[in-house]
Amino acid sequence: MKNMVKILACCLLMTGCAQWGVQPWERDLLAKKEMQLISDPIEAGLDEHIYFSKEASSGGAAFGGGGCGCN
Repeated sequence: MKNMVKILACCLLMTGCAQWGVQPWERDLLAKKEMQLISDPIEAGLDEHIYFSKEASSGGAAFGGGGCGCN
């Protein structure tokens, strides 16, 4: 009886993850400015500047490039 309960619990847990992903009708909510990882443009600019300075590349994450890191 205990094994049957464990099997049933595992089946229920595994089916709970079957709907991962964004549905088409949910995309409008996720595209809002408040839902961005960094919604503040000043903070995003500062993070991008720090990233490309540390990576010594032109443009940071937007496109590839190289440099000596002297900036």
